[in-house]
Amino acid sequence: MQIVIDPLDGPEIAAFLQAHLDDMRAVSPPESKHALDLEGLKAPAITFWSAYDEQTLVGCGAIKELDADGGEIKSMRVHGTARGKGVGSAILRHLIAIARGRGYRYLKLETGSMAFFTPAHGLYQKHGFRECAPFGDYQADPNSLFMELTIDQ
Repeated sequence: MQIVIDPLDGPEIAAFLQAHLDDMRAVSPPESKHALDLEGLKAPAITFWSAYDEQTLVGCGAIKELDADGGEIKSMRVHGTARGKGVGSAILRHLIAIARGRGYRYLKLETGSMAFFTPAHGLYQKHGFRECAPFGDYQADPNSLFMELTIDQ
């Protein structure tokens, strides 16, 4: 698998991210949907990666820099046909390695609290993330689960 920085200018990643937004709209009330659209992911503070198995897009993830000490994971997604094959773990390990290389002391994330997100909760916990309080501009929300990882240097 190759994980590469993606400039977000191709139709394949646009469709992949639209499917992500459609899933979030289907399971999360509008006030609890925090997934960024394509333009939002092009913000200067965000670096976005796509994962490929040969030439097939199988997943993606991003880091939004929050401050000099850490960032937020955004837009983690694995294609339905690639789930359960270690793609999510590979992307998450890559993001953690990038964060460590940047000298971050933490990574945080927001994900849904509903049953749909249970596999994501397990993935993050497997890699050391623990529940935390809302951060940044997030507010406490019964539909959101906040997690963080302390990064050892």
